Amino acid sequence: MEDNGHLRAASDAVAAEMLATPLAVHWGSGVAASADMMSLDATRRLWLSRIEPRRRVPAIGTYTHISDRWAVIYDQPVLLNERQAGVAIEGALKQNIIAIQRLAVDTHGFTHFAMAAAKLLGLDLAPRLADLASRKLFLPHDVSVPASLEPMVERVGVSRAAREGWDGLLHLILSLENGHGSAATIIARHGSAAKGMPVYEAGTLLGKVLRSLFLLDYLVKPVFRREVHRVLGQGESVHQLQRAIFAGRIEAKHARNFREVAATSGALTLLTNIVMAWNTAAMQKVVDREGADRFPAEHLGHIAPVAFRHINMHGKLHFPIERYAGFAVAGRRRA
Repeated sequence: MEDNGHLRAASDAVAAEMLATPLAVHWGSGVAASADMMSLDATRRLWLSRIEPRRRVPAIGTYTHISDRWAVIYDQPVLLNERQAGVAIEGALKQNIIAIQRLAVDTHGFTHFAMAAAKLLGLDLAPRLADLASRKLFLPHDVSVPASLEPMVERVGVSRAAREGWDGLLHLILSLENGHGSAATIIARHGSAAKGMPVYEAGTLLGKVLRSLFLLDYLVKPVFRREVHRVLGQGESVHQLQRAIFAGRIEAKHARNFREVAATSGALTLLTNIVMAWNTAAMQKVVDREGADRFPAEHLGHIAPVAFRHINMHGKLHFPIERYAGFAVAGRRRA
């Protein structure tokens, strides 16, 4: 299961079956997705575990890509407290379920270089940025803006290094398209430590312009902004379901190497898709039985398949207290 890809194939099959349900068309466009990390509690003796900053416990990260129609389309284990822009793009390239056109991420899943690389790969990054009030609009020197916007503008120019790095940047993107490199590794190597390198300067300059265009849409178009927040909110809802499925913590015997950690992440993704697909099938049966006229499309679009209180996740049986009392009385009588 760790080496032959059965977990990935099974999860993809369940996700594809869920997305083929007629009810799924009410949940989203089918070409947008979100990418975010969720921490899984682990023993501190694992080589991949790091301290989770909010809860201060050892944990391993699983980075999931979730369609705007709720299915989990890709997952991969990651280190905590590191930039996730590379793994966000890598998951979008490696998944085989939908044709992603827009990928919503948080601040950790964004860099200027990654935004440029994603655009050249035919994918739009839509980041929800922290400290939005301090973000500047990067514009060329010859672009005029109203005086009221001038304090928000930072002028940028095309340096000689950026001009020289354009061909190298295109060569890098072609390598990623043809599968000759890992997006996570390549983008990680073009972080802030690569400042001054021609490819980095070209990609960062393009990314700054693209981020400025994105911010203009984000601030001016409420519908676009709500859509970005909605897709990210779906990812958080799926993480709640995953935490309900995942009990306990990852022990050392279950994560001795990267393949075992990937198998744990893949198994959690498979179970998550199974629960959502089961809920979707049950809702579809109700719609088919009662008739589509009884359920307006705008209502169906707000009913998510992530409910889990009706599912016995861990096989534990819960009896009412009066039944326990009855068993005790019956036991004393027999004695």
